[in-house]
Amino acid sequence: MRRSGTRSGAALAAPFLFVLSIVAPSAVVAADDLLARGAVLFAAGGCGNCHTDTKKKGKPLAGGHALKTPFGTFYTPNISPDRTHGIGAWSEKDFVRAMREGKAPDGSNYFPVFPYTSYTNMTDDDLKALKAYIFAQPPVAQPNRPHDVGFPFNIRFGQAFWKMLFFEKGPYRPDPSRPAEWNRGAYLANAVAHCAECHTPRNALGGLKRDRWMAGTAKGEGPDGLAIPNITPHRSNGIGKWSVGQIAEYLGSGEQPDGDYAGSLMADVIDKGTDLLSASDRRAIAIYILSLPPL
Repeated sequence: MRRSGTRSGAALAAPFLFVLSIVAPSAVVAADDLLARGAVLFAAGGCGNCHTDTKKKGKPLAGGHALKTPFGTFYTPNISPDRTHGIGAWSEKDFVRAMREGKAPDGSNYFPVFPYTSYTNMTDDDLKALKAYIFAQPPVAQPNRPHDVGFPFNIRFGQAFWKMLFFEKGPYRPDPSRPAEWNRGAYLANAVAHCAECHTPRNALGGLKRDRWMAGTAKGEGPDGLAIPNITPHRSNGIGKWSVGQIAEYLGSGEQPDGDYAGSLMADVIDKGTDLLSASDRRAIAIYILSLPPL
């Protein structure tokens, strides 16, 4: 039984109807395909979850959601297509640069609490589809809230040095020694869904500890100060006893092998994100996850 609140694919149709009145019939199918793909990427990437202050009933994509980290509290920005307070004035080049390089249109660096370190691996086509979907949403004229982060982590100029240490620019390059399904799962898990950003511990400067990839975090280290579970295939501390089918089911419905359901942050990741992926994509993620070193 699926958890309440899980959206069906049909619910995504409404935002696309506007194209019927502004494009020629021959272009409708292509436009719908672009927006439909963008909608799935938007959901799987957690864009709506992060950029909407649901606790205070904020408007979608207007920002203001508090992200508590060991370095301070960051408030997500407005990414609605409002031209003054959101990103409505951004060109396609601006959008791709933000996602690929972690840079604002004025050239300043974003803080890595924005997971451009993962999004950098998205393909150009997927980034364009994502932008198209975001720009099809209602604009919201809400100013951004300043971050509550102390020195030196509040210095944007310092992010240039951080990038030199911890940032590897994409896009994703498939591993030719692996099958296509594995590469698809690696792409979705590491680029789009950015699983490692939550499930991998960080060092003192906020860089991911790559030797502990997906091994979880201790209490106080994860998002909102939570302990995030180990999702490597370790049979005792991770999810090594889960099958490919069980992981794929979990990503679709939130149901665990023991009959319990996902809670806390993961409930939103599934209920507003990975449940919109196709069954084959969820299976691909499961195959990739079970191929990781058990830690």
